[in-house]
Formats: sequence, structure tokens, C-alpha cells
Amino acid sequence: MAIFDDVPPTRKPVHEIGIDLSLLSADELRQRIEALRTEIARLEEEIETKTSSKAAAEQFFR
Repeated sequence: MAIFDDVPPTRKPVHEIGIDLSLLSADELRQRIEALRTEIARLEEEIETKTSSKAAAEQFFR
């Protein structure tokens, strides 16, 4: 139990860039690749949302 209940627990990242990969199994590496692919897709969706919102705003203010 945390001393302060209003402090959210910190989450350990799924993958840290630059770490020594020789300590990981092939299965662990595959899991990390899948997690990173999922995150890339999420980032690309956010870019698409922001790009389309910007385009809509530009059309409105022309």
C-alpha cells in the first residue's frame, strides 16, 4: 500500500530503447515487437486524427 493514496503507481515500460537484448528470449522479443507495433498503430491513428482535424479547420476558416 502506498503511503500517499493520491500518488498513482508508476508503470514499468514494456520496452526501453537501447537495453541489452541478449538477456531476452525469442518469445520476449516477439512480445515486445508486437507491443511496439500496437503502439506505432496508435500513434499513426493519432496523427491521422490531428491531420484531419487541422484540414477541417483550415477548410472552415477559408
